[in-house]
Amino acid sequence: MTSKLSKETLLGLYSTMLKIRLFEEKIVELYPEQEMKCPVHLYIGQEAIAAGVCANLTKTDYIVSNHRCHGHAIAKGADIKALMAEFYGKAAGCSKGKGGSMHVVDVERGMLGTSAIVGGGIPMGVGSALASSIRKDGFVTVIFLGDGASEEGVFYESMNFAALKNLPVVFICENNGYATNSPQHARHATCDISGMANAYKIPGRCIDGNDVEAVYATAKEAIGLAREGGGPSLIEAVTYRWKGHVGPEADHLKGCRPEVELTDWMEKCPVKRFDDRLVNEGVSDKAGLIEIGAVIAEEIEEAVRFSKAAPYPLAEDLLTEVYFKGE
Repeated sequence: MTSKLSKETLLGLYSTMLKIRLFEEKIVELYPEQEMKCPVHLYIGQEAIAAGVCANLTKTDYIVSNHRCHGHAIAKGADIKALMAEFYGKAAGCSKGKGGSMHVVDVERGMLGTSAIVGGGIPMGVGSALASSIRKDGFVTVIFLGDGASEEGVFYESMNFAALKNLPVVFICENNGYATNSPQHARHATCDISGMANAYKIPGRCIDGNDVEAVYATAKEAIGLAREGGGPSLIEAVTYRWKGHVGPEADHLKGCRPEVELTDWMEKCPVKRFDDRLVNEGVSDKAGLIEIGAVIAEEIEEAVRFSKAAPYPLAEDLLTEVYFKGE
């Protein structure tokens, strides 16, 4: 099937996916040095979702993320120097070294803050959509959540409120099949998260989260609907994370999931799948895609050099930019 998207859009999607993958792989490589003191929840295997969704957003649209937030930040255009510096706890980090990898913020690009509490970002995103509705600013909010967060009461409360107020918000459930180490079938009576939209009479779709073009097209429709005053939507994107719930290791080595399951999903790699398609359809030759990767790899190496050389926050910075300093 020949893509209907422009060459520029297709290569942009590929570049974003590859940047997320190479950034995360660099974290896997460097984490054992123990210079990064924060826990890391890696996004490897899920790149198509962030890339496909955020390609439809403007710089001023909002995204709300969760503990697995690096891919979302990169797809929204985050400065990877500031992002990498945050992993190292440096003052030049996007959260000034105070947040670590789970609390990424980039206000300029619409990432107002990230909550590591499971489901904690969902009402925050509905709140930003409510603000946009009141201001009539035309901005859309996208909320990224996992299948585990879909079990939180606040998910249902937030969808109900968004539907009630017809808010410009899109809920993106990245269903990677696990909440920590618990598989979805052991937690859900029915594995149909997108079907939950029916209770609120809002659109609900379940898609292949490893197909970046399917993600792009579905998100484009939902975001367009929200921007035009059509209210909220729920998209369930089925995918798989390659690494453990937390840390750079593959947790099948600890018996947390079957190795054959991981192997099967790695065969469905969203980056390789799209790489092959771009070459097969003549969008780019292999050399062109390798060159894109080389440019990204050097950008990441520069971010590492910058981050390692950057200074740590000063002791007096502990009490700056907080709501309450005490007497």
